[in-house]
Amino acid sequence: MSNQLVSEQPFTTDAPESWHRVHPVSPLVRGWVAVVAVLFIFGRNSLETLFSSSLGNSGPGPGGAPAVLVLAVVGAAVVIFGVSFFLQWRFTRYQVTDEHVHINSGVIFRQQRRARIDRVQAIDVVQPLVARAFGLAELKFEVADGGKSAMKLSFLKLAEAKRLRAAILARAAGVVIDPQAPQHIQEAPETHILALKPARIFGAAIFSSTTVFALIVVVASIVALEWTGHPGILVAAIPIFIGIGAQYWKTITGDFNFRVAVSPDGVRLHYGMLETRAQTIPPGRVQAVGISQGPIWRPFGWYRVHVNVAGYGSDVSEGGSRTVMLPVGTLDEVMAVLGLVFPNPGVENPFEVFAAGLQGPGNAQGFVHSPRSARWIDPLAWRYNAFRATDTALLCRHGRFFRRLQVVPHERTQSLVLAQGPLMAALGLVNFELHSTVGPIRPVVHHMALAAGRALFDEQAARAATARRIHNSERWLAPSDTAASSQLDLSKEQQRGD
Repeated sequence: MSNQLVSEQPFTTDAPESWHRVHPVSPLVRGWVAVVAVLFIFGRNSLETLFSSSLGNSGPGPGGAPAVLVLAVVGAAVVIFGVSFFLQWRFTRYQVTDEHVHINSGVIFRQQRRARIDRVQAIDVVQPLVARAFGLAELKFEVADGGKSAMKLSFLKLAEAKRLRAAILARAAGVVIDPQAPQHIQEAPETHILALKPARIFGAAIFSSTTVFALIVVVASIVALEWTGHPGILVAAIPIFIGIGAQYWKTITGDFNFRVAVSPDGVRLHYGMLETRAQTIPPGRVQAVGISQGPIWRPFGWYRVHVNVAGYGSDVSEGGSRTVMLPVGTLDEVMAVLGLVFPNPGVENPFEVFAAGLQGPGNAQGFVHSPRSARWIDPLAWRYNAFRATDTALLCRHGRFFRRLQVVPHERTQSLVLAQGPLMAALGLVNFELHSTVGPIRPVVHHMALAAGRALFDEQAARAATARRIHNSERWLAPSDTAASSQLDLSKEQQRGD
């Protein structure tokens, strides 16, 4: 795939004195719910007052306030919101230099934020429903701080947001820009990998824990009705069913039209029905991969893939959607996605090895499972708890009914822990924990033999140290040191020749 980034519209980084503002309607897009609420509350009273006046009642409105007063309150609210929105827009500025992204905001409490471009972990272009109506998008990018300080530009024209994303990713990648044409930076081309059909999304939502909970509520409601004999008891279940319906709606609309593509910028995820998101994860930013399968999905052969990315953290604010690499997929689709973020599995037969890691049990394909003594504290899953180290990553497997396989590249190992309680000590067992960045994946191998745990602890520490020394630069498209040295030598020879 070509690493050249082409441009249809020019873009250059900013000088220190150059600043830009977001789109003028951005505050309205962010605060439209408050505006609608005020207009609904007071507008309804105004309409009731007008109807009352038309029927010959010139007294106060239904709430005891004259119609003129209601209209005055509505007008004052509109003015206050308008001034507030204008000040928010007026005092929000941004700047993109070769090294940093700066965002200044705030009217009374001013905030100045700056992020190094080379530390950008992931970048998204988000379009809420109202923003799509105006052709706007929010640019959101994360740095390596566990998701505590995501920087947002809300809102920009969609084309401008894409150009900014391309410029930031190009500089984060270390692309050498032609000084004769510095404006030639634009969104890198992408190659389609897979797309999930709507039927799969609907099926995954139906065959889920939400449905199990809904069935439990239905059974409990029927039992309560039979026991009490009062139909009114069903009223108490209405809020629960509303919440269940909302969960179905959130799952379906969030995962709808899910597509995976790859480009020189990294892995791109597109998804969403009402709010669309174009998510880009640059190469080398994934810290760990987790593949899981519950018992309901097992007959369909479906799996779910999560990732730990340094900038996402636990992803509580987004409901965990940004850490999902594949919401529901077959084994072949899982392998395709895994190959994008983990191109070198370190084994000659990756499909067989990862399939054994997902399906278990036993020691197939080099996995080492718990000893027989573990059956006293884990009688059902002791043969499913296992690990295997490849040349490039550690694979951790656990769970029988809820199966999980966790993959951590050696260079992404943060720390190691051996944990043992009194009962495990009596049985000669130990838990091995590998710490990655904050995220949904917490790699662990349960109930290992004590000797195997100690050996894995020492070996993994050595593998991690070696992998970090030889790990490639974070600037994934930057010329290598060898190429740079060759170019320097060539320039010197040309100077001598001149």
